[in-house]
Amino acid sequence: MENIRPIKTKADYDWAIAEITRYFENEPEVGSSEGDRFDVLATLIEAYEDKHYPIESPDPVEAIQSHMQLFNLSRKALAEIIGSSPRATEVLNRQRALTMDMVFKLNKEWNIPAEILVQPYHLAHGGGRKRA
Repeated sequence: MENIRPIKTKADYDWAIAEITRYFENEPEVGSSEGDRFDVLATLIEAYEDKHYPIESPDPVEAIQSHMQLFNLSRKALAEIIGSSPRATEVLNRQRALTMDMVFKLNKEWNIPAEILVQPYHLAHGGGRKRA
């Protein structure tokens, strides 16, 4: 595997991106030396990106809002899942923490990952971090 090196700087990263981009037009055969080089470059790039450009998961309210926007769902649809319209409004306005029952229903009905819904998040009335 010629010229493979650790990605320590932005210049190394740019080099690796340029190298791997060549394979997009002409994909190497799996198991070939070029295929192995592609895999190593991809792994190095992924590790560098994870360290330098982490993608943070949304907090529970952001996840619910994104889901509602993506599937064009109303507050009424949320109210049907979690019990009432005032409760849905309070959750979306960060005035009420999600309960485990709400988390369970949102996970089951809307397939929002439970590990996102149970994360601590700030409530609007300054009540510190709350857990579901």
